[in-house]
Amino acid sequence: MRNRVVITGLGVVNPLGLEVDQVWESLKQGHSGVGYTTIFDASRFPTRISAEIKDSEGLELGGDATFWKRRARHTCFAASAARKAVERSGILDIDLDPTRLGVYLGAGEGNQNFESFSRMVAAGLEDGELDLSRFAKVGLETLDPIGELEQEPNMPVGYLSSMFNAQGPQANCLTACAASSQAIGEATETIRRGDADVMISGGAHSMIHPFGITGFNLLTALSTRNEEPTRASRPFDLQRDGFVLGEGSGIVVLESLDHARRRGAEIFGEILGYGATADAYRVTDIHPAGRGAIRCMQLAISDAGIDPAQVDYVNAHGTSTTVNDRVESLACREVFGERALETPVSSTKSMMGHLIAAAGVTELIVCLMAIRDNVLPPTINYEHPDPECDLDYIPNASREATCDIALNNSFGFGGQNITLVVGQFRDG
Repeated sequence: MRNRVVITGLGVVNPLGLEVDQVWESLKQGHSGVGYTTIFDASRFPTRISAEIKDSEGLELGGDATFWKRRARHTCFAASAARKAVERSGILDIDLDPTRLGVYLGAGEGNQNFESFSRMVAAGLEDGELDLSRFAKVGLETLDPIGELEQEPNMPVGYLSSMFNAQGPQANCLTACAASSQAIGEATETIRRGDADVMISGGAHSMIHPFGITGFNLLTALSTRNEEPTRASRPFDLQRDGFVLGEGSGIVVLESLDHARRRGAEIFGEILGYGATADAYRVTDIHPAGRGAIRCMQLAISDAGIDPAQVDYVNAHGTSTTVNDRVESLACREVFGERALETPVSSTKSMMGHLIAAAGVTELIVCLMAIRDNVLPPTINYEHPDPECDLDYIPNASREATCDIALNNSFGFGGQNITLVVGQFRDG
């Protein structure tokens, strides 16, 4: 007998707001968080738009404000989202064994010091060759050791563990866009097998910086619809031309059902199923037949012990790239069979942008809100049907519909595929 795993706390920080209900209301209204990039001067880049968090002063970090000024941007996002999730869960209001409380995140890398790096390169170049001794000398003189430490992807886990005295299992995975979904899946398994009672899980990321934009531009993965920022992210639309980078964090508190029952916790939903596969194909391309995505969804549905026909809503990975949207649509047709055209699918990346490592957990929280309110969020900017993307994408306006079980897809560069199935909690 494995432990049932329920969600008892939620927290988000993303381009649409700093509170779960605020973000959910914006999604229901079809609002976009995309605008012109201001974090750095992107005027000479092919892509000059992104989905930034504008109200970073509104983060609820607690403690000494000067301490957080030296922390990486995504670490601050994670700390604020986690504080809200943990407070909402009430787990610190009880006599909780700290060795039974763990943290499992899918967090990305932190701040990059581009100015110092540029100075290092400039100092080291002579006659077209790089002199490593001069390069290193300037680096040792200018780089901030604390800043370098804050780049490490494991740092948010360490800070969250310290904030909440979590002495149980600790881990961080960085499987690109699938990271936070994988973290939740593995945290769920930790509780299922009895290694922890409570896990703080989710992810955080910000790649809105020169290296991030340059890399994705070189991959031709980003939209260049710079003149229409709010209309740039258009998953499944025939005229889609790439995704829009976003940033933020989402954190959930996962808990064994028995533990949640004993303390009378409010339960937002239950993790029913978890599937994980690899395409084993190419680093940047999803398998054209969708073999990894198909198997991943099938595994999660099987793990949930349900029939595909019981899935009421799919929150798609839906990046707005030509290949991803076509292959994900193909995979959904294979998994849902005759019901594929009747199964509502939407991509909330059309409004929030792509939060990379933080995308999966944020979209899982969206699924929980859809189940709570029986409202399905839309795919905005859907104007030109693509013959190869022929599902019900909930175009442009949210829809009232019974939603008891939702499926969330996260597919990462490198071929990592994660599917989570979440359902309305039913006792018994």
